[in-house]
Amino acid sequence: MKVKHIFQKILVVLCIVSISSCDYLDIVPDNTLTVEHAFKSRYEAEGYLYGIYGFLPSFADAAANPALLGGDEVWYMERAAVNGRLWNIARGFQGTAAPLGDYWASNYDSKRYDLNGGLAIFTALRDCNIFLENVDKVIDLSEDECIRWKAEVKFLKAYFHFWLLRMYGPIPIIRENLSMDDPGLIYRAPVDEVVEYIVSLIDEAVTDLPPKIDDIMLELGRATQPIALAVKAQTLTLAASPLFNGNPDYATFVDKSGTQLFPVEYSAEKWKRAADALKEAIDAAHGTDESGSKLFDFKRETVYGSNLNEKTVMAMQVRGAVTERWNSEIIWGASNSGTGNLQRMCHPIFFVVQGTGGIHNNYAPPLHIVEQFYTKNGVPIEEDKDWVGVEIYKLRMGDEDHKLYIAQNQETMNLHFNREARFYGSITFDNGTYYGNGRITSDNNLWVTKLKEGAGSSVPERSLSTGYQCKKLLHYMTSVPDDNSNMSIYEYAFPIIRLADLYLMYAEALNEWKAAPDDEVYEYIDLVRARTGLEGVVDSWSKYAVPEAAGKPLTQDGMREIIQRERMNELAFEGIRFWDLRRWKLAKEYMNKIIWGLNTFGEGNDYYTVQKVYQLSFMDKDYLWPIRQGVIMKNNNLVQNPGW
Repeated sequence: MKVKHIFQKILVVLCIVSISSCDYLDIVPDNTLTVEHAFKSRYEAEGYLYGIYGFLPSFADAAANPALLGGDEVWYMERAAVNGRLWNIARGFQGTAAPLGDYWASNYDSKRYDLNGGLAIFTALRDCNIFLENVDKVIDLSEDECIRWKAEVKFLKAYFHFWLLRMYGPIPIIRENLSMDDPGLIYRAPVDEVVEYIVSLIDEAVTDLPPKIDDIMLELGRATQPIALAVKAQTLTLAASPLFNGNPDYATFVDKSGTQLFPVEYSAEKWKRAADALKEAIDAAHGTDESGSKLFDFKRETVYGSNLNEKTVMAMQVRGAVTERWNSEIIWGASNSGTGNLQRMCHPIFFVVQGTGGIHNNYAPPLHIVEQFYTKNGVPIEEDKDWVGVEIYKLRMGDEDHKLYIAQNQETMNLHFNREARFYGSITFDNGTYYGNGRITSDNNLWVTKLKEGAGSSVPERSLSTGYQCKKLLHYMTSVPDDNSNMSIYEYAFPIIRLADLYLMYAEALNEWKAAPDDEVYEYIDLVRARTGLEGVVDSWSKYAVPEAAGKPLTQDGMREIIQRERMNELAFEGIRFWDLRRWKLAKEYMNKIIWGLNTFGEGNDYYTVQKVYQLSFMDKDYLWPIRQGVIMKNNNLVQNPGW
């Protein structure tokens, strides 16, 4: 069933609602007649509401969402078909003159994006305030609808503040719009004050939001109680994390009035508050009946799942959790941007003709991401006693035991054998198997991904820079004919928040709050692991880890590493790692390494030669976004982020 989402109306709405924006922050323009027109009837007011939703970032667009191409999770190609401007963040090309992914400045084009992938969030906040100030004037709007719509806009206002907080740290709080007569030069508010404002807005809104969407044909993607509570929990988790919780690097960061912009002292209580909020969000997502959120099950929720071998199902669990339309695990999905370009970048080329246009073939995970996934025993390769002495880059023939993941009698590296199911559902490698592209009723004749043969690689911008490809973001119904490149895209709502994300954040918050991990910490991480056939963390490490790592889950530090690795594996390629590495204050460690890959253009087995692709560079200043220099010059009360 094709879902018609509310955001299809946005372009029409933008023609109806036209209010000019200001240069640097929210100042209401002298445009009273336009505002009055926007709220003269329910129809116009609904259009204005949809227009505010339209300011949500395009989560599935690699040219607009910095978390997709801006980190170390995938590597791109020069001159590739999809705009790779935000890839330049990963390459160290950020600056203050025209920041990449600039979500602070405004005065953008009709799509509300600037040339560097930024979005006018402060314009969105202005529109939120205009809506809240005027929606009560709509004469044909029912009281119940008015209450719900105001709650939705309060939530959106909170989310826009959260988005800016995560990028910039301290930001101005836009409680209400300023008039043209009194523009004011707003200061940045301290981080903790911004957090409290976001939480208060969500607390105001949540009781007036629906617990779930009933009109799934028209309203999927609109705010609900579980969505709002999940964002509240995300906000409090961010505030409790090392980047924002007593970070000594920001101890001297003050504004021009001398106000301290970051908390100086670490507070363990922030983790307790985050844990409580996460449990509330999880309970709300679960709901009170069978319609509540649950971890996705490919066999239960799809037509063909019961026809497949258990190994294929296990590999499809996490892939399906992302790509199956509005499945039971999706708490909030993005309805405002298609996944077509992402899927074109991720789809394997099976015939040379397919590489002539329809398949972009350039969304390439580096070798360190390939190695990051667990072994079949549920522990890291470097800690698995069965892998001691294994030459991971040595070639080996596919056999009967691995035929559902690796083509029989075809060579590939040891690295690709005996890995966890999430690896096989997330990574495309040479001589691996592929479920989808028209072969979906069974897994008796799976496609073989012949990456070494280099179909399409004569066109550099349609090649894999690392020799690997991302499989996870491909819906199995997306397909391309054997004899041409006209892809048939099966669209899905890219996940903004899914249940596994909340489970793992909850385990993280509990682990940080408690003196030592216990059954409550293990419970939610083990639920996520069990979905793809892994044993719990305590059993996995005690049975399969080398002696010096066997007790790792028993300590807070060890469990912290496990939870972080679990998030990297479970949520890979979903735009989560980019923000996690920052809030954990680990980006400087991960983002100063070499991007390694295979020799994509090598002939024969030279393909398997490991080579340097790029040297990453990340400095302390990169933890926070720079504010555009022109914005700083217009508002003397604003201070630039440290290092910029």
